[in-house]
Amino acid sequence: MAPRANWKGFLRLSLVTCPVALYPATSDTEKVSFNQINRKTGHRIKYLKVDAETGDEVTSEDIVKGYKVDTDTYIEVTKDELDDIALDSTHTIEIDEFVPKTDIDSRYLIRPYYLVPDGKVGHDAFAVIRETIRSMDKVAIGRVVLTNREHIIALEPLGSGLMGTLLRYPYEVRGEKDYFDDIQDVKLTKDMLDLAKHIVEKKSGAFEPELFEDHYETALIDLINKKRSGAPIAAKAAPKTGGNVINLMDALKKSIANEKDASPPAKVAKDVSKDAVKGKKPKKRVEGQREMLLPIAGKGGKDAAAKAAPKKADKPARAPARAKKAG
Repeated sequence: MAPRANWKGFLRLSLVTCPVALYPATSDTEKVSFNQINRKTGHRIKYLKVDAETGDEVTSEDIVKGYKVDTDTYIEVTKDELDDIALDSTHTIEIDEFVPKTDIDSRYLIRPYYLVPDGKVGHDAFAVIRETIRSMDKVAIGRVVLTNREHIIALEPLGSGLMGTLLRYPYEVRGEKDYFDDIQDVKLTKDMLDLAKHIVEKKSGAFEPELFEDHYETALIDLINKKRSGAPIAAKAAPKTGGNVINLMDALKKSIANEKDASPPAKVAKDVSKDAVKGKKPKKRVEGQREMLLPIAGKGGKDAAAKAAPKKADKPARAPARAKKAG
């Protein structure tokens, strides 16, 4: 099921306009998440909105926004007042300028979105805007309003569509000087740099994100599956430390020696699919992918579940999460 659009409106370049939809390009829904529960009853914890002074619960219609100006003083701002100052660009991404992509500092990047034509009309206008940006080898800078706040968005061609990346405002980016002023200005010898470059060359390769594994996520899955199957949880051994680095040159030489003695560990891709729980045909698996732990204690007994448990961990079953709104 395709995710729901976070925003729908119009993309406009001067007098050329087309209806578009904005979709999130990333998702955290596949990550393991936890609920807070009552240790004694196993029930989920719910939170109530209460008055900080009286302790009484407050209904949604009585909750308004307030800006804090003093310890106990707030300026109330109503929804109607916020609507009155709503920007004209609420339903339109207006392209203001075109800039070289290299001019955009990576610190200004927030998150990516996919921009596609909305409906059967406007594909010609969308293609004109997309190919104009592509032919100029630049990034289009526009404005979009998400959750009542205006954001700067950078648009660039991606296949047959557009990728829009939200950008931070200057006041949101901290300067580096306050952090870098205390870094010592040291002189490095050519031998040190040559050794370091050799290490980098040995570890160089193509960027292949599909080969990356979230080791903490894998450990969480393994822990949950063991607890589901009733398997014992072994205490983690204390990590070994290499001690303090006394001599930088010796450390570089030792690093190269270790590279020769041991081949680099292979990155394992983990593509866990919820379809395995629903009985659907699983996605094409990558070597090293885990299998789903299906047996639950109570069906066939705890021993049967433990026997059926795979040696490697995989994503525990859970209900599908709703797509979050952007903002």
